[in-house]
Amino acid sequence: MRSVDDLIGEGVSGRRVLLRADLNVPLDKSTREITDDGRIRASLPTVQALREAGARVVVAAHLGRPKGAPDPQFSLAPVAARLGELLGTTVPLAADVAGSDAVARADALGDGDVLLLENVRFEAAETSKDDAERGALADRLATLADAYVDDAFGAVHRKHASVFDVAERLPRYAGRLVARELEVLTRLTTEPERPYVVVLGGSKVSDKLAVIEALLPKVDRLLVGGGMCFTFLAAQGHGVGSSLLEADQVDTCRRLLAEADGRIVLPVDVVCSPAFAADAGSTVVDAAAIPDDQMGLDVGPRTVELFAGELSGARTVFWNGPMGVFEMAPFQAGTRGVAEAVAAVSGLSVVGGGDSAAAVRVLGLHEESYGHISTGGGASLEYLEGRELPGLAVLTD
Repeated sequence: MRSVDDLIGEGVSGRRVLLRADLNVPLDKSTREITDDGRIRASLPTVQALREAGARVVVAAHLGRPKGAPDPQFSLAPVAARLGELLGTTVPLAADVAGSDAVARADALGDGDVLLLENVRFEAAETSKDDAERGALADRLATLADAYVDDAFGAVHRKHASVFDVAERLPRYAGRLVARELEVLTRLTTEPERPYVVVLGGSKVSDKLAVIEALLPKVDRLLVGGGMCFTFLAAQGHGVGSSLLEADQVDTCRRLLAEADGRIVLPVDVVCSPAFAADAGSTVVDAAAIPDDQMGLDVGPRTVELFAGELSGARTVFWNGPMGVFEMAPFQAGTRGVAEAVAAVSGLSVVGGGDSAAAVRVLGLHEESYGHISTGGGASLEYLEGRELPGLAVLTD
């Protein structure tokens, strides 16, 4: 797999480079202001390296899930403005993805200039399952540049036109962010330094089942929190009240607990509420004694202490998924406590993107305290599951 630094070493001054970046940032629905620019900042090292080498950078990215047609609420205009601020230059936004305006603006670029194409998902072909449809869009995108760099790790598990097909049509390279993500994930999957502890949260066991199956033989401890813990607690025979429960996964969780032979660690107390609301009141109860009319919305203080103890001696940690509904103040403490324990690990600590990365920022924790914060939750999990990721496979010679 050739890197963007290989491209720069070959000489890129005056050449147009199509850079697929992951700029899918959250926006405030009413103001359309960016609420977390972490992914934009993560793209800067590759963009800056190309600019400084004299490349003419054409950036392709997506935002949200538009329905294959232009939609103002999913325009990349706020992203272009923020990217320009961070780069200290003007980043114009093309009016289309690979149409006449994109072509004209790409042709007019000077050395070190940056152009952002409009949301690639405004083209239905971007996400099409039809190879010919994706290929037609990839042909148009390929005319905009002389080389292709993929730095959108959060999208490499998608077989999309701007991720997979265009890479078949141009000299292709991995960006610095993709290279860093691969370096870290390789360390997690190839002889990780021990003790190796994985922390999984989030709402559903079914979303994490494949990664649990893949990691369980490799880890020393698997700590389970979030909504998914209640299906495990039910598998132990405990009542879970009105907590989130996947009844069809109880037998699977029971099997995993048996196979783990004590290596799966579950909450010992939970923060409960009679309703899914910040103002409904809360109480801390034993995990084995959740009242029938209550729902668990966070792990409790004894669980945070238990999990922190398991993490304290770890040399490798992977954390994916919050411990509770951290968006509501009464149910933040579990995620905060575990996040702080992960940050205190003296070895490699990896935050697996998605809601975990969002929690680090929402809770005001120091990003530099972690060894690596992934930009791709779904891609990270699929890599750890051992699945082939199309966007990475196509970059490999």
